[in-house]
Amino acid sequence: MTTPVPLRSSPPPGPAGPGRAAHARQRALTAAALVVPFAALYVLFLLYPTLRVLQLSFTDADLTGAGRWTGTHNYARLLSEPTFWTALWNTVLFIVLTAVPNTLIGLGLAMLVLRLRRLKNVVLAAFFLPYVLPVSVVTNVWNWVLDSNFGLFNFVTGSTVTWFQDPVWALPSVAFVTIWWTVGFNILLFIAGLSNISPEIYEAAALDGASGWRLFRSITWPNLWPVTSLILLLQLIAQFKIFDQIYLLTQGGPFDKTLVLLLYAYREGFQQQHGGYASALGVVLMLAIGLVSAVQLALSQRGGRS
Repeated sequence: MTTPVPLRSSPPPGPAGPGRAAHARQRALTAAALVVPFAALYVLFLLYPTLRVLQLSFTDADLTGAGRWTGTHNYARLLSEPTFWTALWNTVLFIVLTAVPNTLIGLGLAMLVLRLRRLKNVVLAAFFLPYVLPVSVVTNVWNWVLDSNFGLFNFVTGSTVTWFQDPVWALPSVAFVTIWWTVGFNILLFIAGLSNISPEIYEAAALDGASGWRLFRSITWPNLWPVTSLILLLQLIAQFKIFDQIYLLTQGGPFDKTLVLLLYAYREGFQQQHGGYASALGVVLMLAIGLVSAVQLALSQRGGRS
């Protein structure tokens, strides 16, 4: 004798008629209450300033005025200005000196930290501690360490290099300080990515005779590629917007050897009162960040598929 299967009970019907309409209206009001504040802040602090900067870039406005419409004059001047190309070259060079080295150093240190059996948390905290310091503290520390007269580094090594005033060493010195300051965040991301790789994959590969570089190339690197891609993208965007360290350590000198795009826009806008020209610089910087981010994202997706 077979046991009869009970029929699945249907869900209780919701409120009908005016009650259902009131329930839908309440849900719509709740959704609007959650979305409208965020949308208003987005329009007020991001969309409106962006459109305003775009409009000002076609005028000869000073820092506060509306200015006269000048068409593409600011962009033509920008392309013919040697200082703009110097700032663009310095920005690209700074990215080369920081983005990839910062990513590789973060990966290497994360793998070393995971191998530790004792004091792992202490070592990780030591690497991450600089990241929580404000930029003013970081620059003061390294101004003292690398000072040419009484700095600790020159005292220990006997060097006479004026690190932040030397035309050759100023930009690499700022890049070094930036890596020291931010690498802790990359280490944390890499540790999270490495921890998500199953140990069983390594054990199976080890049974097949794989070890060392072979394990890294065939297992670690492919599984870690999404995290690496994210870190590279964050590094590119952050270094394109480099300003604080340059302003506090070198002021763009010596001889504009550390002048970057954002500092150049600051000089033109807030010191020379060329608001329209500074806005054109801001638009170019925004387009450059968007273009480089799109290219990097496309390359990352291609690397992930391969």
